[in-house]
Amino acid sequence: MPQVIIDADACPVKQEVYKVAGRYGLHVTLVSNMRMRTPQEQSVSLVVVEGHLDAADDWIADNVCEDDVVVTADIPLAARCLEKHALVIGTNGHPFSEDNIGDTLATRDLMAQLRDGGEITGGPPPFSKRDRSRFLQNLDEMINKVRRRP
Repeated sequence: MPQVIIDADACPVKQEVYKVAGRYGLHVTLVSNMRMRTPQEQSVSLVVVEGHLDAADDWIADNVCEDDVVVTADIPLAARCLEKHALVIGTNGHPFSEDNIGDTLATRDLMAQLRDGGEITGGPPPFSKRDRSRFLQNLDEMINKVRRRP
């Protein structure tokens, strides 16, 4: 049975994941560099990793299985999870796939260079209701896709 794994440190859609995963009876694992409050349900667990900055990403990449659904805004982590045949969705609701991960990584690297050069300042746009709605719809579709597989 697949599970939903959340890169939880700065995830704005944890409540939405609990709601959708609960509807399908899926286990949710939150992975974080620090303790955080989680629902007191058997279907939700928290893994706290210590060490270097990317310790949570490494734990997720090492423990994700085929057909798990990973929720992350971290594009390199998304690529690592796709290599293990997991399904990956960004916190803004955009799915990552084999078809788009290469372009997404290239765009990320270009934007980092432009920021480092001072040509672009500021961060991503604020999280919106539209992002939340898109996330709920696409997470539901991903879970159904996994459930239909033989």
